[in-house]
Amino acid sequence: MTIIVTSKNGLVGIQAAMEVLRDGGSALDAIEAGIRQVETNPDDHTVGYGGYPNLLGQVELDASIMDGRTLAAGAVGAVRDYPHPISIARKVMEYLPHVLLVGPGAERFAAEMGFEQEDLLTEAARQVWQERLRANMSDETLAQLAAQPDLWRWAKTVTSDPEQVGCTVNFIAQDAQGNIGAGVSTSGLAWKYPGRVGDSPIIGAGIYADNRYGAATCTGVGEMALRAGTARSVVLYLKMGFSLTGAGQQAMADLDDLTASAGGRMNLIALDSAGGHVGFSNAKDTTYLYMTAAMSEPEEAPRLHFPTR
Repeated sequence: MTIIVTSKNGLVGIQAAMEVLRDGGSALDAIEAGIRQVETNPDDHTVGYGGYPNLLGQVELDASIMDGRTLAAGAVGAVRDYPHPISIARKVMEYLPHVLLVGPGAERFAAEMGFEQEDLLTEAARQVWQERLRANMSDETLAQLAAQPDLWRWAKTVTSDPEQVGCTVNFIAQDAQGNIGAGVSTSGLAWKYPGRVGDSPIIGAGIYADNRYGAATCTGVGEMALRAGTARSVVLYLKMGFSLTGAGQQAMADLDDLTASAGGRMNLIALDSAGGHVGFSNAKDTTYLYMTAAMSEPEEAPRLHFPTR
């Protein structure tokens, strides 16, 4: 089945992704095209241009892409000044013998691949960052924040409400040849400690795809998926013979093995090799989107609610 499944904020890119599939493009082509649309949306403060910055006011982006046909993958973390980390991640997969590049190395590689730099911090995001930090510190402290010897203390204070500061866009696609791919892009946890990398660029944590069984991607508090290997777990449970719903339920249940300090929002979407799809969340009343080649518009579907401790 030719299908795309995405998080709700993928709405701005799902039509572009489907057009790629209708034109005979690959699942990876569709995923990259769809995510790029979200990365350039200044109204989405969780991805790309306009994303909320780290504690020091710097926008750092993470992304990954995985080919379910070959299990090849590419990823980048803590990238500054490049608005399309999903495309850089794909170049990592295609041109390097590595899977993951981070920070200055990823930025050097982006320049070598011909990507153009851009200031990613919009005025709207900058104002929210300042207002959030001023709720906990004086203007003088904010002005001298980079010189603070205990910056980590502030990171613990201002990121204490993960319901409000973390999200991501993720796409899963199956093309006309039956190949499955997955992609994730994010600006990460808002006001994070500089250099923090969540689950989005970590293969097996926030993303996994295997043609034989299916694919899964995560959004929410990345530290949870990192510790539980959530995306890979879904695919592994499919391999073990679980139904798609059963695999997602078991992966969500695995999060209960984490200590309470890891708590927060966790969402996942998954697709099996037959084109079946499902979404899960430990929050109530959340949704995801899907679209097949036969549909003129995407449909919004409820995520199954699975509370975690």
